[in-house]
Amino acid sequence: MVAFRSSESSGRSTGLLLRCVLFSLLALGLMIIDKRYDHLGKIRRVLSIVAYPAQVAVASPFQGWAWLRESLTTREALRADKTKLEDELRVAQFRLQRYEALEAESRRLRALRDSTNGVGSRFIIGDIMDVDLDAFRERVLVDKGARDGVYVGQAVLDAGGVFGQVARVDQLTSEVILISDAAHAIPVQDNRNGLRTVAVGTGDLSRLKLPYISTAADIVKGDLLVTSGLGGGFPAGYPVGTVVEVKRDPAQSLADVAVSPAAALDRSRELLFVWLTPATPTLAATSLSTSSSSSATAVAPTGAATAPAAAAKPTAVAKPSAAAKPTAAAKPSAAAKPSAAAKSSDTAAKSTDTAAAPTATAPTTADQATGDGKP
Repeated sequence: MVAFRSSESSGRSTGLLLRCVLFSLLALGLMIIDKRYDHLGKIRRVLSIVAYPAQVAVASPFQGWAWLRESLTTREALRADKTKLEDELRVAQFRLQRYEALEAESRRLRALRDSTNGVGSRFIIGDIMDVDLDAFRERVLVDKGARDGVYVGQAVLDAGGVFGQVARVDQLTSEVILISDAAHAIPVQDNRNGLRTVAVGTGDLSRLKLPYISTAADIVKGDLLVTSGLGGGFPAGYPVGTVVEVKRDPAQSLADVAVSPAAALDRSRELLFVWLTPATPTLAATSLSTSSSSSATAVAPTGAATAPAAAAKPTAVAKPSAAAKPTAAAKPSAAAKPSAAAKSSDTAAKSTDTAAAPTATAPTTADQATGDGKP
């Protein structure tokens, strides 16, 4: 019985070994065939389609958590980037508003920068807090006031162009009157030909008018109106509006001109308060120094003529020869030479400003009259 069991165990081991070798050879053959002829590719593709749902089910929780975390982080980053880009865009638009006016001025051989020297680089951005609902008033309340340096009459712009002007200043807020208000007027000029006039509000947010344009004026539909800078309230060269309609009646002396504002008066939320830099006093200082130099030059001969008069005191009469010696104060002046004064008694009598000079040379004149100066 023991022998039977040993033979059975050895036969089972031999069978397992044989099957292992067989399966190994089969696997090796399949790998060789798949490597050389790719016959099992279709089978793998089918199996991958069958196994894909299981793979997705296993990976979904991890992928969902990573997506949620990335979405929250990305949302905050996008908000920060959006705010930063909006600020940069407003500043860029504010600075780019002058380019069209600069191009037109260069065609007329004038640099717009020469006429916008009063524009300073300082400005602040304020948000509109409230809008006046009065039908006859176009005004908004902004969250910048005297604490921020805002002052009455300060120019206010938005990303499109001139928005209005500060009408009232409180400590923390300020009231801005829009250019469309019926009580507001702004000096402008045609960017095409430089024609200057005044744009007046109509009470309509979408319309301004030019009431002082004659029917013969060179203004057409589509002309861009920019600030002229006259009056010092607004910087020159910033867009105010575009001419949308021109009506000329032969029976009237003035044309009816309608202008569409460049600023988004009914949509802007952020406004730019602009500080104007005072004009540099270079020209005035140059004129003043030139006038001072001219005055000094004009005064110099008088002082030189006075110097010998003061030097020629009556004590010098006793010694006529001493008068011929110019003192240190009289050396720079040609009028100090007594020979020039002694040439003619008529010239000495006519000179009233140098009365002391004839006194000093009187003995010399008398000596010439008597011959040698002896009695």
